[in-house]
Amino acid sequence: MILDRDGFVVFVQDEIASALGMRAEEMVGRPVADFFVRPAGLADLLEEAGRTERPAVAAARRHGGGEFVSEYAIFRVEGEGEAYYVLSFVPLNGEAKLSLLQRFAGAFLKDVNLGVLLINPSFELVEISDTACRVLGVRREEAIGRPMDELFAKIPMQHRFVQPTLLEGMVVKNHAISWTNDRERFELIMDTSLLRDGKGRVVGAYVMFKDVSNLRSLEQQVQRSDRLAMIGQIAAGTAHEIRNPLTSIKGFLQVLKKSLRDQGMEKEYGYTELMLSEINRINELVSEFLLLSKPKHTTLTRIDVSTVIREILPIINNEAILHGVSVEYQAALDLPHIIADRELLKQVFINLCKNGIEAMGADGGTLTIAEKLDEEERQLNVYVQDTGPGIPAFLIDKIFDPFFTTKEEGTGLGLSVCQRIVHDIGGTLRVSSKGYGTIFVVSIPYPKD
Repeated sequence: MILDRDGFVVFVQDEIASALGMRAEEMVGRPVADFFVRPAGLADLLEEAGRTERPAVAAARRHGGGEFVSEYAIFRVEGEGEAYYVLSFVPLNGEAKLSLLQRFAGAFLKDVNLGVLLINPSFELVEISDTACRVLGVRREEAIGRPMDELFAKIPMQHRFVQPTLLEGMVVKNHAISWTNDRERFELIMDTSLLRDGKGRVVGAYVMFKDVSNLRSLEQQVQRSDRLAMIGQIAAGTAHEIRNPLTSIKGFLQVLKKSLRDQGMEKEYGYTELMLSEINRINELVSEFLLLSKPKHTTLTRIDVSTVIREILPIINNEAILHGVSVEYQAALDLPHIIADRELLKQVFINLCKNGIEAMGADGGTLTIAEKLDEEERQLNVYVQDTGPGIPAFLIDKIFDPFFTTKEEGTGLGLSVCQRIVHDIGGTLRVSSKGYGTIFVVSIPYPKD
């Protein structure tokens, strides 16, 4: 096939026209982009052919449907003051084999649960599957051809998905990793390997991964449910017995505190203040025990999540001011109502927001509360994001465990209670952190209208 400098067909062999289900005279005078699925157009054909010393592969569009796939080469010819391009194809008897390979590659890259990245020896991204784009939070058209270091420039080296050592032969098999994009956390099983040519030279590498977030989440949920059930059994038998003597002790201490103050015994008065604060802390712990052992009476109604968040914003703002934190609320319009207990849902959001504010410490920061509707999964998502130091990777899987806490005065039951409340209304509570901020995501299903 011969093209002019603008990419229009000036001559085509009958064999090529026949392979495309057309006559040669029907193709002459038309732009070459009319006949190719990929690469599309003269510029793309030249660019694809220039990427490798081996013949490039093109998929031409058959008249009436289907594709004709073949290797090609293209070169420029000068003649009589005009420039032409000669497009040469390999013998057509290899069509069936190449077409089958192309179909397999296409299905492989579009598999709903399979992430694939192809990387060249210069550590540049050559191809990426739709699933990989979703998990990594990138757009395919913006990612193809870019260096991997540039693609993940904002992410610390130790958190990057693919390391340059891959091209040096550092391959992995069935490697479990956690990955967080801007909004979601994924649990992945990853394989990597090198790609070599017929002479054993490295021509690139591939990365494949499977999203096993649902399986990992289910496994962790079962384990936590077992632990919570055991704690519930213990709490049911002991919580009330603990509370009764505590009430008596607290009452007598309050009387003693008044007497000590009246007698001017300031030192002893300070001791009673300390004891009363510790008793209050024990009471809070016992209350959380009771919530785990015997769920509070719930009143499920249709509620507007935006209204619930606006009702608690004054509380959150007051807490934020004390810690030098600013609060940003990103509301969504026309959100559907959900079925939940209003007061318990408030408890979840207040607890998550307080955790985020306290995590940022004295340096302050920004707490972001964002609403987003996932119509595909029929879920309403509320994101609570802080700009604190984040949660180390070796701790992030433990934060929902009962009694696990990183606070000096924490009970370690707050997040367990929040997760219990969200699960009871059919939702999920997830967390993700990259070492520079933490995101909690409350996902609650909404009913059909």
